[in-house]
Amino acid sequence: MTNEMNQCTYINGKIFTANQEKPYADAMVVRDGKVVWIGCQADLGKIDGDYVDLQGQRVLPGLIDAHLHPLYLANAAKQIACTPPLVNSIEDLIKQVRSLRGAQGKDLWVEGWGYDEGKLLERRSPTRWDLDQAAADVPVIITRTCAHIVVVNSKALELAGITKKTPDVPGGQIDRDKDGEPTGILRENAKDLVTRIMPVKTLVENAELLAELSDVLLGHGITAITDAMGRTEPTDYLEMYNTAVKKGLKQRSALYYIWEDLKKSPMLEKEKTNLENQIHIGGVKLFSDGSVSGQTAWVNPPFLGEGENYGIQMTTEEELLAAGKAAEQNNLQLVVHAMGEQAIDFIVDTFYGKKGWLTDAPSIRIEHAAMPTPQALQRAAETGIAFVTQPIFLFAEIESYHNNLGAERTKKTYPVKSMLEAGIKVAFSSDAPATAWADPVNPFVGIKAAVTRLAYDGTDTGQEQKVDLETAIILYTRAAQEITRIPKVGQLAPGYHADFIILDQDIFEVDQEKIDEIQVIETFIGGNLVYKNETLAIR
Repeated sequence: MTNEMNQCTYINGKIFTANQEKPYADAMVVRDGKVVWIGCQADLGKIDGDYVDLQGQRVLPGLIDAHLHPLYLANAAKQIACTPPLVNSIEDLIKQVRSLRGAQGKDLWVEGWGYDEGKLLERRSPTRWDLDQAAADVPVIITRTCAHIVVVNSKALELAGITKKTPDVPGGQIDRDKDGEPTGILRENAKDLVTRIMPVKTLVENAELLAELSDVLLGHGITAITDAMGRTEPTDYLEMYNTAVKKGLKQRSALYYIWEDLKKSPMLEKEKTNLENQIHIGGVKLFSDGSVSGQTAWVNPPFLGEGENYGIQMTTEEELLAAGKAAEQNNLQLVVHAMGEQAIDFIVDTFYGKKGWLTDAPSIRIEHAAMPTPQALQRAAETGIAFVTQPIFLFAEIESYHNNLGAERTKKTYPVKSMLEAGIKVAFSSDAPATAWADPVNPFVGIKAAVTRLAYDGTDTGQEQKVDLETAIILYTRAAQEITRIPKVGQLAPGYHADFIILDQDIFEVDQEKIDEIQVIETFIGGNLVYKNETLAIR
């Protein structure tokens, strides 16, 4: 709608700006891709140049997903979606694997994503023997919803060289039956034994998938993204994302590179970490533990069930400090995955009392932060550690949380209100596709989950920790910018990029139970119309 080097005025809108000084407006002037004025239309005076009548529609700043896995999400779209309504049982999964095996032939791996044993009729994970029934002659790999666990068939185990004699790897576990035979379930670092032997798409093939995904994200109003699993090999993610831009990727993107890769291949030159670049390296990433739903989070007390399972510790103090030093030397964030009480305490206590190195944002981020202790909340606030969390987890994975933690402990997880009251900087995100939901990246599902604290089936997930709607939107916009450091986005204010979305319903007026039904009519980046839902178009 607005081209570079000209001006357009938007009038008659319901604009939520996410700007603290002027949160609401009904008119906005955009010039050269940036907001130059925003406020009350009555104060606007004469309109110069083009104008657009927003016809009373609700406008929000472009949404920022502060933690997701775009490449994994783009690839998942080509795999079996092992979630309801397609897959409700292991028998359903077997049928889908058999069908894809028949369609693909004998030379390709069969891949699927998103199973959650809590949602399956059998209430257990599939095993190698289940998958062998579907396809014994080709390798099969199915990734659990959390993305921390995979199940593979016997052919995949054979190709990876995993036998009864194969020892567990550090930070990983090979599940075994009573006779010591691998069941096909590989947890955390053990899954790498298989994934490292899988065929690798070319950089260009992956770039094309990311470009296709861009439109899906724009359709959800997401104008800025992150990749929480940046790799240097076999494909360098920075090069891949820059190639994707040439093929149509439009989102501003911050990449967080895995520490293990950076140790082997340091590549943090200033040009690659320049925040002004559409694609840039934003942080150093490592894992402190696994997932709650997969029982690999490092917890205390232990998970429910037989034996005392406290999860898996996945890093050491030495590694944390080394990664932190590398982040500091390159003016980047340290980004650490942690869900369980012990994992969060471990990170917070390691850095407690140490001064941060960034001046424009938190130096350290804890991703997910499912189960922080009161002491962790206090110390994280004092140390300036940010939390990037995902409301969709409890919404979509309630069965696994109840099975693993019990109903009362579940209600205390993801205590967003307590985080904010402690003074911690918080951002919302999706972690897509690492959750058991058919449309895992939809931010309106996350917003609904945060303001209602109800699961998809109506289960109470902790009313004491719900937040108001304005706060939820801010955590997907301005607050997400303050943590991701992507410049001049997240709010509509003079000097900021004109990244904004127009909704088909007023999010402030609809029943909160129906927030997830809201659709985006149009999405703008830098004042340019980059997405239009033709079935909902207002002009």
